[in-house]
Amino acid sequence: MGEAETQGHGGEFRRWGVLGAGAWGTALAQVLVRAGRNVTLWAYEADLVEAINTRHENDLYLPGVALEPGLRATSDLAAMADADALLLVTPAQHLRRMAGGLRPFLRGGTPAIICSKGIEQGTGRLMAEMLAEALPQAVPAVLSGPSFAREVAEGLPTAVTLACADKEMAGKLARSIGLPTFRPYISSDLIGVEIGGAVKNVLAIACGIVDGKRFGASARAALTTRGFAELTRLALALGGRAETLAGLSGLGDLVLTCNSPQSRNMSLGMALGKGQVLAQVLGERISVAEGVFTATAVRDLARTKGIDMPIVEAVAAIVTGEASVDQSIDALLARPFTSES
Repeated sequence: MGEAETQGHGGEFRRWGVLGAGAWGTALAQVLVRAGRNVTLWAYEADLVEAINTRHENDLYLPGVALEPGLRATSDLAAMADADALLLVTPAQHLRRMAGGLRPFLRGGTPAIICSKGIEQGTGRLMAEMLAEALPQAVPAVLSGPSFAREVAEGLPTAVTLACADKEMAGKLARSIGLPTFRPYISSDLIGVEIGGAVKNVLAIACGIVDGKRFGASARAALTTRGFAELTRLALALGGRAETLAGLSGLGDLVLTCNSPQSRNMSLGMALGKGQVLAQVLGERISVAEGVFTATAVRDLARTKGIDMPIVEAVAAIVTGEASVDQSIDALLARPFTSES
């Protein structure tokens, strides 16, 4: 199917489907409605669909934020069939299943922008690689960057990276979703954008542990910097570009996520640093801290590529119960002195 057939009149992406009505999916749906698009938000929970459609609120994942009246929710995947473009905002480990469910309905050549940040457990697939397997008729793209859902939903200024192998397509998508207060910068480096978004969640857990242990701002800055070196090594080994990692979806997202308790991953790390048990912390939350599931996937991928990622190794050992927080900290501090580069 040609481009003119998969887009609205005039070559614009007018009809959008957003898969996943968590905080981030709802916030992005808000952006699209404000940009003048026709938006259908898919949610699993029937009660949530009703709340969005009748009360214009998502009191489960984004309480206190008034939703745009033009935002329409559904629990029917078939409603995505007439979308010109999609945002995929389900948790990373559920994306393959969601993509498979979409397969009977999606037209060929439809752009599907991955907004989930993670690496698939078991396969080590990046999200775009997994999408190519589960939903081959889609044109994969990735959106990532320093952004908190509540701030985006409330219309506060935010900048992100939107990557697609077809840079012309990336530009069209950015113009369709962009606002003065939501600024997508385009890229063709899907690998760099994905690695930046996935690995920073693991590093944010580590930085949260540093804060929970009251090790100080200097230690957090050092951990963030050395974590960025690990992130960069892996991305470059997989074919990502250094300039991408130094941008919004790499360094920018890392700085935000590693320095604010508003981050789900950092706040989880803080709880672990204060002595709480992981199962207890997860049991008290309805939102997913992607770094918990990504840590082992990144560790395994790095090992297969021969990439040294000691901070990621430490977080993976903690979340799997292979080592305690204190044992992991001691192991990092006992590493030999070496060159920075």
